[in-house]
Amino acid sequence: MTDKLFGFRIVDNLQKIDKDIKRNELKYHQKRVLVSKEFTFDAAHHLHQYEGKCKNLHGHTYKVVFGISGFVDEIGLVVDFTDIKQIWKEDIEVYLDHRYLNETLPKMNTTAENMVVWIYEQMKTSLEKRQEQYNEARVEFVRLYETPTSYAEVKREWMEDE
Repeated sequence: MTDKLFGFRIVDNLQKIDKDIKRNELKYHQKRVLVSKEFTFDAAHHLHQYEGKCKNLHGHTYKVVFGISGFVDEIGLVVDFTDIKQIWKEDIEVYLDHRYLNETLPKMNTTAENMVVWIYEQMKTSLEKRQEQYNEARVEFVRLYETPTSYAEVKREWMEDE
């Protein structure tokens, strides 16, 4: 049925598994695919040995973008976005959101450059613990925005070059 006024269509018959599509058709390919998810958090920090405004206690609304690659499973997923969110909430965000970063992160100057490596390491460790669930999923990059126009980024190949 087509609605001429708004130009959208209501599906008459919802596709049914094993009738309209077979289970072995759910996995369309065998390529590595990158999925991405982003999160925000608010936190306070200050920088040591820095001459500028950031030496004082201040806060940011940070944005983190994860790029995770892997091979699709039997239903066509690399990593469920809900699983990425669960890892973020349980293993990473608890150290960041509404926290004084100088106190909750390992001993480091809480620069975006240091923090993005720590976030990468946390996501990598969390994915490795769940590896049997995913088909060779790996963290390809993490980007940490300190402001809407300033970010630090780390990529897997840079981390493996060391």
